[in-house]
Amino acid sequence: MALDITSFLLSAQSPDAKIRTEAEASLRQFQEQNSPAFLLSLSVELSNDSKPIESRRLAGIVLKNSLDAKDASRKEHLVQQWVSIDASVKSQIKESLMRTLRSLILEAWHTSAQVIAKIAGIEVPRKEWPDLIGSLLNNMTQADSSASLKQATLETLGYVCEEISHQELEQNEVNAILTAVVQGMNLAQHTAEIRLAATKALYNALGFAQTNFENEMERNYILKMVCETATSQEVEIRQAAYECLVAIASMYYEVLEPYMQTLFELTSKAVKEEEETVALQAIEFWSSICDEEIEIQESFDLQSGQSEPPHSRFIEKALPFLVPMLLETLLKQEEDQDQDDSIWNLSMAGGTCLGLVARTVGDAIVPLVMPFVEANITSPEWRCREAATYAFGSILEGPSVEKLSPLVQAGLDFLLKAMKDQNNHVKDTTAWTLSRIFELLHCPSSGFSVISPANLQQVLGVLLEGIKDAPNVAEKVCGAIYYLAQGFEDVESSSFDLTPYLTEIIASLIAAADRTDTTETKLRSSAYETLNEVVRCAKVPETAQIIQHLLLAIMNKMSQSFDLPIDKEKQGELQALLCGVLQVIIQKLSNCDETKHIVLQVADQIMVLFLKIFACRSSTVHEEAMLAIGALAYATGPDFGKYMPEFYKYLEMGLQNSEEYQVCSITVGVVGDICRALDDKILPYCDGIMALLLKDLSSAELHRSVKPPIFSCFGDVALAIGAQFEKYLGYAIPMMQSASEVCAQLDTNDDEIMEYGNLLRRSIFEAYSGILQGFKDAKPDLLVPHARHLLQFLEIVFRDKQRDEGVTKAAIAVLGDLADALGPNAKIFFKDCSFYIDFITECLESGDPQLKNTATWTQGMIGHVMVS
Repeated sequence: MALDITSFLLSAQSPDAKIRTEAEASLRQFQEQNSPAFLLSLSVELSNDSKPIESRRLAGIVLKNSLDAKDASRKEHLVQQWVSIDASVKSQIKESLMRTLRSLILEAWHTSAQVIAKIAGIEVPRKEWPDLIGSLLNNMTQADSSASLKQATLETLGYVCEEISHQELEQNEVNAILTAVVQGMNLAQHTAEIRLAATKALYNALGFAQTNFENEMERNYILKMVCETATSQEVEIRQAAYECLVAIASMYYEVLEPYMQTLFELTSKAVKEEEETVALQAIEFWSSICDEEIEIQESFDLQSGQSEPPHSRFIEKALPFLVPMLLETLLKQEEDQDQDDSIWNLSMAGGTCLGLVARTVGDAIVPLVMPFVEANITSPEWRCREAATYAFGSILEGPSVEKLSPLVQAGLDFLLKAMKDQNNHVKDTTAWTLSRIFELLHCPSSGFSVISPANLQQVLGVLLEGIKDAPNVAEKVCGAIYYLAQGFEDVESSSFDLTPYLTEIIASLIAAADRTDTTETKLRSSAYETLNEVVRCAKVPETAQIIQHLLLAIMNKMSQSFDLPIDKEKQGELQALLCGVLQVIIQKLSNCDETKHIVLQVADQIMVLFLKIFACRSSTVHEEAMLAIGALAYATGPDFGKYMPEFYKYLEMGLQNSEEYQVCSITVGVVGDICRALDDKILPYCDGIMALLLKDLSSAELHRSVKPPIFSCFGDVALAIGAQFEKYLGYAIPMMQSASEVCAQLDTNDDEIMEYGNLLRRSIFEAYSGILQGFKDAKPDLLVPHARHLLQFLEIVFRDKQRDEGVTKAAIAVLGDLADALGPNAKIFFKDCSFYIDFITECLESGDPQLKNTATWTQGMIGHVMVS
């Protein structure tokens, strides 16, 4: 079969479905029967210049997909599959790939470069391809190396740097890579193609260059080459050079001071004169500088003894020149930009950067921007009016309320009138600016708001008229109403300021959601999201009658949605939005004893609708329907039991749906909601639920994000059924212990991994808490064998200063639960360890009242045990 791989690869691309399907099946069979031979055949096909480009292209794609995947568990499986291949076969594959870099066919070596990098990502950390970097660098220095080979090699080096971390290479290898890459950027020595490949490779290699940037001579050389490359004749090369500058601003901010004058001149010239793709990167350079200075300010510790954050204040120093440059970009709008927010242009980039500058320097930006606003806001030219409004809206976050409030108070009437501007762009930006004002400067609970009883009716009148405008304007108006409602949420009053207008607001939002004058779904989803926020912020029982009327209306819409003449995907999207509204309404009414009966009266009808949705088997709506079911379970409590015989099969389907892991994760959460609602009435379903949860945990394919909810769910089940959880204990506890050991091995330098680690640890503690509380009154002795392991895990977590607040709360709580559940039996374990004293002390000194209360309770529980 290996001899026929060319024909199979060609047939797999045939327009004839029958030929294509048969070829794909043959390739799959070859791969399953002999994966190493299959991968070797693909690499040979890719390297053979006499083969058709179509078969080589697909060979490369299949080869790359056999080494990497987006899904983490799938990727790990492919990595292990590669690792297990015989070393001699892997060596042949790698030789074929390196040989392909010498091909004159761009498509072949481009794919080979990517595959080499994927293998490097697997092997370099394992020290299994020690000569890779040396071999690639030889391609750059050999006298007979063609321009094409140098280009291919530089591209490969860039991809390799993208796949591995700098700790996995020796410093001499890093130096050699940077030397080769920076030399490849030399205008006098190389073609445009080589210089472009080198500049892109430098972008990926910058993360490796920390030691080099600490050396002034090397730093000067790298920056000199980047700045020279930023003035190349070729637009694509200039853009790549500016992308390098953006990355340098983020990675090496602290060493940039000597170069900032040059970089300002370079970027400002680019913003004013360059092609848009280059100018956008020049603006992004300043946005990155802002990001760095904002981050330094936010992490600045006032207790450090320093009077100000330790940064170079590049933005503050450049302010008089930077702000006018950015304001100028706001006048470069495109005619259709409001119709499609995904179009990123100079005006949008400039406004975004201006907003970051405002956050960086605060009040200092206001006197530089307001003259521009005042000079342009009444201009007969729409671009000037829109730019002035955009500038004003962009600087609302950063400056103090005291600085902004008189300007906003004075400008609010003008903005409300501008909602009737003849130009769509101006109205769109005005509505966005109003939403920013309501988000940032409408906070009655803090004592300041641009909204008062005197102007509320006028504001709402303008917004409810604006929501009938063009779809893009209406969508921004929804945002303004969203923040307007949110601002009134925390007002200490039994009355909701929007109650007199609530019926009209709800009707307007539903009308906006029902509009048919746009193919975009953004307006519909914005309208329903805003409706949810309005309901969530309303006060009951004051608004109960209005919300009850809305509940019936949404149920009616849901019922009608099954018969609408629209395709299944659009039907699913609409039903998902309606489920979201139902969830919010159910939660709102159920949280108040005086209004809970409204939900109970129609619970049967709501459940019928949800079951009908599940029967349609649409993944689009499944998540939202599950979340709404969770809210209904909370509302109905033990009465939810009557729905379980019919609903259970859908619960099972959700728990088995590990491919759509978000659905699976939400379903696990709903199991917890149902456990809390039914208590021990959940028992008849526990065997099935626990079997599926344990199966999910054992699956190598399960997305890691589902594991924490499953552990938390163990605690919910145990708390609901008490000592009857005994039959699952022998399966659940080992998995919890295994997961706790995984936590100790996570990469502490990876923020994303650490965030996941914190989630996992918290969920393990929640599982232990539920089990300890569930067994406390009946069979606490069953947990004695597991106490020492739990305390060891708690001590490891206590000594880890990267744990977050949620982990700390869950850990100190489970410490108390252990003492409470085991009673005198816990004494021997606490006598053998002392860390808990320091842990309790740390929590008692916290500024969080809830954490202090839990720590006080835990201290009491352990104290009671120790004197028993």
